[in-house]
Amino acid sequence: MPDTRHEPIRVGIGTPLDRVDGPDKVTGQAHYAAEYAVPNMLYGVIVSGRIARGRITGIDETAARAVPGVVEVLTHRNRPSTPWLDRNYKDELNIPGDPFRALESEHILFSGQPVALVLAETFEAARFAASLVDVSYEAAAHNIDFEASLAERFLPSKKRNSYHPPKNHGDADAAFAAAELKHEARYHLATEHHNPMEMHATTVDWHGDGTLTVYDKNQGSQGVQSYLCNIFGFSKKELRVVNAFVGGAFGSGLRPQYQVYLAVMAAKHTQRSVRVVMTRQQMFTHAHRPEADYTIRLGAEATGKLTSIDGDATTSTSRFENNMEDIVIWGMINYASPNMKGEYCVAPRDTYTSADMRAPGAATGMTLFEIAMDELAYKAKVDPLDFRLLNYSDIDAMYRTPFTSKALREAYRDGAAAFGWDSRSPEPRSMKEGRELIGWGMATGLWTAEFVKTSAKAKLTADGRLEITSATSDIGTGTGTVLVLVAADTLGLPPDRISVRIGDSDLPHSPVQGGSRAAASGGAAVQLACEAVGKRLLKAAEKVDGQPLHAARSIEDVIFADGRMILKSDPSKAVSCADAMQAAGLEVIEEEQTAQPGLADRISQMTRSRNVHSAVFAEVRVDEELGQIRVTRIVNAVAAGRIINPKTARSQILGGVVMGMGMALHEETLGDNRLGRWMNHNLAEYHIPVNADVHDIQVIFVDEPDPDVTPLGVKGVGEIGIVSTAAAIANAIFHATGQRHRSLPITIDKLIGT
Repeated sequence: MPDTRHEPIRVGIGTPLDRVDGPDKVTGQAHYAAEYAVPNMLYGVIVSGRIARGRITGIDETAARAVPGVVEVLTHRNRPSTPWLDRNYKDELNIPGDPFRALESEHILFSGQPVALVLAETFEAARFAASLVDVSYEAAAHNIDFEASLAERFLPSKKRNSYHPPKNHGDADAAFAAAELKHEARYHLATEHHNPMEMHATTVDWHGDGTLTVYDKNQGSQGVQSYLCNIFGFSKKELRVVNAFVGGAFGSGLRPQYQVYLAVMAAKHTQRSVRVVMTRQQMFTHAHRPEADYTIRLGAEATGKLTSIDGDATTSTSRFENNMEDIVIWGMINYASPNMKGEYCVAPRDTYTSADMRAPGAATGMTLFEIAMDELAYKAKVDPLDFRLLNYSDIDAMYRTPFTSKALREAYRDGAAAFGWDSRSPEPRSMKEGRELIGWGMATGLWTAEFVKTSAKAKLTADGRLEITSATSDIGTGTGTVLVLVAADTLGLPPDRISVRIGDSDLPHSPVQGGSRAAASGGAAVQLACEAVGKRLLKAAEKVDGQPLHAARSIEDVIFADGRMILKSDPSKAVSCADAMQAAGLEVIEEEQTAQPGLADRISQMTRSRNVHSAVFAEVRVDEELGQIRVTRIVNAVAAGRIINPKTARSQILGGVVMGMGMALHEETLGDNRLGRWMNHNLAEYHIPVNADVHDIQVIFVDEPDPDVTPLGVKGVGEIGIVSTAAAIANAIFHATGQRHRSLPITIDKLIGT
């Protein structure tokens, strides 16, 4: 039998590991923002305004203040003073315009705007008293109708930092006019609201010594800390923000929402701890995916080869801030065409500012573009998959730069094979079983791969336990588990010997979690910190009797596995990490490191495109008589670089696909322009996919090593699962029914009304 005594045992990158925080979550040990037990705490309930635009003319608090247990009613008339400069209220997203300030003045900017905060000794007293606050208004003309707002569309002079303007090439107008095949249509996406399970909530623990701890539902503790310190005058040593557990966010927590502002204001005013939780209805009074209008013109040769791409898009924003998204660039990046142009504007209306929601820009722009591509494929009489391969670009077709990697062909191949695409009957309405029409559709997904400055600390104790700390967040993506795997991979420790602490502004620097960058950036920082620990371990090993590792000049000469350092050139020689620390008299080895793009990385980011790609295949069944749509199968093949944890990565794609189903068939925030408010502001009437709607979803990860994109070769998977899933479903509905729908979601009334 072979001698296996010296074979290293390793669990690390690529191992499907259960979530390390899973037991805490399922046993109730995980504390969310509104679950921290704080003594002597006041409960705050927000009173929401009833008009969409105008001003407050009076507030009668008499009945509310008479309720036993009520301590204070804060309004614009008695709130503590705060800075008047806009710069004090800017957050990490830095959206151009005037940031919203709750209780700032009598002016009303949107329906549901907070107009008072009732503080009481019990939640029940605060809630009852809030219902008694009598506010009178002078209403002004308002508009929340998106179609009407298009008359005011404009391109802001000051752009949002994350916005990338389209780069035009050739003469798209002339090429379209001369094209043998033409397609021009207008596409639409309804307003969507974030509906994570955990509502936005804040618990402020007022310590009484000039310091406070803010437990808040957000996606970046240090960003919220900076925001609050800038407004209320605390130093960062005095104000700590904790978001150790987050019950979903999808972008709603990228910005500090108004409940944290109100909670800290109330705590400072009363010198007491305060808790403020939004209601589900109030969750519809802040962040939301902007409504979109997108006119697409495609020209092609008779063969289907594209000759022109032209997109003109508009998304909604508020009247006080100009939120912008990348809408028109995605098809221009992905498909080869000698002539292309894109135009983009925003349209103001009397709502809260629209904001990032899972795959912002791409989930809208690429999805609608992929429906247009499907339409042109049918006009060209080319199979939709073959049509995309015909117009495949090996480089970024808009920026004219090479990709660090692009395994989209492989994703097409693997996804089509798993789905059985070659068995597809090409004609619409040609596949049927019983009274159900069967349709197969596909689409291409595209997202960015980011790497940003992030720090982490690794602390190894003499008993062989490792603690990883970073301020990064985990909004359900499995960030903590990913960091454990990177640490296990680097230092060769079993995962059960590694703990992770994240979501705390006191911990090493991390930016807001979003854009599918946490695993790549945080993982790189953890790797550096663990490598620094490894170097000190190797140095300590010199003190071990006999110096078994004397031939090792650097950590590249040893393998870290099973709590040992093993000499690569002679695996029979090894030293346990515990023995090395004991020999060197070390109780603790602690190292903090920062991963950030260097000069070469920054040059590469300017000269090479970094993207995640996917191929989505969908099967739908449509009841011919009732118009009921069932999504019975989806295959999503993803090329996302190196996959750290296949288990949580698959979970992220599953979640994205389900959200894509919501975009295709369910999610639509409906407004009544007469009242200027959203009408289906609850989970009974704002429809999202439920268990009965979700059937077979297969996730495939294409092997795509990419050492150039990020230090770990990671591209991120948080957003790509939603991108173009709705398009694949919409295209499958056309194949099933012969009806082309260009406005999402595709609801039953649209099917039976056609």
